[in-house]
Amino acid sequence: MTDYSTFGRHSFGPDFIWGTATAAYQIEGAVDRDGRSPSVWDTFSHQKGKIKTGETADSACEFYDRYESDLLLHKELGFDSFRFSLSWSRILPDGVGPSQGGRLNEAGLAFYDRLIDHCLALGITPWITLYHWDLPQALETKGGWPNRSIVNWFSEFADVCTKAFGHKVKHWIILNEPLAFSVLGYFTGQHAPGRRSFRNLLPVIHHTALAQAEGGRVVRRNVSGAHVGTTFSCSPIDPFTSSTRDQAAAVRVDALLNRLFIEPSLGLGYPKELSFLAGITKKVAKPGDMEQLAFNFDFIGLQHYFRAVVEGSYFIPYLWASQVSPLQRNVQTITEMGWEVYPESMYRVIQQFSQYEGIKKIYITESGAAFFDTVQQGAVNDVARLDYHRNYLQQVLRAKRDGFAVDGYFAWTFLDNFEWAEGYRPRFGLVHVDFRTQQRIIKASGRWFQQLLSNEHQLANLTSTV
Repeated sequence: MTDYSTFGRHSFGPDFIWGTATAAYQIEGAVDRDGRSPSVWDTFSHQKGKIKTGETADSACEFYDRYESDLLLHKELGFDSFRFSLSWSRILPDGVGPSQGGRLNEAGLAFYDRLIDHCLALGITPWITLYHWDLPQALETKGGWPNRSIVNWFSEFADVCTKAFGHKVKHWIILNEPLAFSVLGYFTGQHAPGRRSFRNLLPVIHHTALAQAEGGRVVRRNVSGAHVGTTFSCSPIDPFTSSTRDQAAAVRVDALLNRLFIEPSLGLGYPKELSFLAGITKKVAKPGDMEQLAFNFDFIGLQHYFRAVVEGSYFIPYLWASQVSPLQRNVQTITEMGWEVYPESMYRVIQQFSQYEGIKKIYITESGAAFFDTVQQGAVNDVARLDYHRNYLQQVLRAKRDGFAVDGYFAWTFLDNFEWAEGYRPRFGLVHVDFRTQQRIIKASGRWFQQLLSNEHQLANLTSTV
């Protein structure tokens, strides 16, 4: 049996991409400056009871003002790529662009131009995510993602961004985790804009899938030499028992969590295992839509944190399944988010997605863990997070050596940040942020990556005393 316990940067090959991933709303702050208009997350986070800690991202990490020094930290850690998203409402405050009567915010474009230039000056390759959940509130007021016009609104946003930055940025990600913002935002209401209705769900899913493909076509058209992909949250799904009921539940949950958006993009249509999705073709889609869902992406980003164990349930309509929590299963290692740490699941999701013929290349565009950090004598010895990345990377290496086309790893995340509905309490960063003083401290996990990435022949079987 192959031993993957020790590895170095060189183990993954010279072309393997090493980066961190971030999102505009979670780090930038400056929400009301230089022409930026509110997003749905600004509105949502200011409503009482929506964010568990009662906090907002009005300041966040102040990355808008601190990006130069922060990118120097990023460079110090040894990462060669930086994934960030563009704030739609910072670039198009009205949500729509000039062709639809909206304003183009030159100050917003200038900020991202400076950010990109600073990345390039430091030898850091920028990877842009076009949409990471922060829909302009102006568009939500017009109906948001349930409104079919969103496909045109998003296409124009993509057009503006690629024309502005496509001569300098070649790596483009269309959507971040479409399942999350569609289901959590418009069905369960846990995320912005906080709408709860099954009536919203099918239009949101369909319009998101259409926008995913159309965004790809815009990038391909506007950016010479574009390397274009999109990202999906994914988890291997295991039945709680071997019963027929639990196994059938696992199939349905897999269709929802792992297959809902990738299969339309590959020309396979929506998963038939979810019977309610038939309503899309009957009630939502227009003639020719199903053909428009497909796009030939250069790569797929997998965002993986944990596996899910499920059982059949009569209490969850449409899905008829519920998750069996790690606590119920007596799991030993659980993150602050309540997620099971199960490294082999990384191998399994790479293996599962690699079975699709239409996928050419896979990057892990997010993976990470939130644990309770303490600052002691000016240091953060986050042993659990260090172990998480080391153990999950072992499984990435295993997949790569088994012949799967996985060619990069973006750690979530660079800086501790605003974790959506959870507020600032969960910390995923490789760099600790004191949100009162904005002081940065590189954690032990960040130093581990620094040592891994600084020497082509350095073995990464590092101890927790880094």
